[in-house]
This record gives sequence, structure tokens and C-alpha cells, in this order.
Amino acid sequence: MEDWEQRIHGILGDDSERTPTNACRYRVHLKQQLTLPVRVTGIEDFLWEEPYVLGVWDQNEYEELKKTKPSYTDKFNLLEMLEPEIDDLIAKIRRLSDGKEFLMELSWLKCVDKKSKEYTTLNDYSIWYVNY
Repeated sequence: MEDWEQRIHGILGDDSERTPTNACRYRVHLKQQLTLPVRVTGIEDFLWEEPYVLGVWDQNEYEELKKTKPSYTDKFNLLEMLEPEIDDLIAKIRRLSDGKEFLMELSWLKCVDKKSKEYTTLNDYSIWYVNY
């Protein structure tokens, strides 16, 4: 077993399938392990950004939309992890540059500090979400 597989198994046991129930179980673990706020950013471009990042849609429009929508290039403070919508926990985040708050799926976020335990903890969650 890989290290991340062992950690996920330690949290969820043999039933590690991605379900709303397991997302709630994972939330309990995250609340115990993370000291909020945690500085986070996007793992990759958020869904709404993809056509802009790929250069298909207007870049000026993209820059305007980034003023009111969260971007994967922004830095945020993770303030809270809310109950899942379907099977992904919802993150309450605050953008550092302007203080705007957003709700988005936790699996899209990663810790900025790659050497911290928060990085590993959030990375394992995203791995679980994508692979199980």
C-alpha cells in the first residue's frame, strides 16, 4: 500500500468508497487534524475558468470575472468545512486579496505550504475524492 492509501484506510477503514457518509466521516477527521484557517489555492483551474485558461474565450472577460469569482490562481484562507453536497465537502474560503468569501468543493483546493501537515492532509482528501 502507498503511504496515502494507508492514511486514507486509517481514516475510513475498509469502506473507503466515495459516498456522502464517508465524506462526513472524512470531515470529522479533517476538523481534528487541521488548524483553521489554512492558506489554500486551487489545484488546477476551476471549472468556470477552463475555456478562458485554454484561450478559447475572451481574456478581458476572464479578468473581469476573476474579480467576482474565485480563481485557481488566488490565495484563500480555508475557514470552514461544511457538510457535503453530493459527496464532496464544501469549503468556506476567504480570498486574501479582497476578503471576498466563497463556497466551493474542498477537493479542488490544496494547501500552499507543501511542507506542512495540512498539505498532506488536504492532498490525501483530494486523492480520496478523485480515486475512490
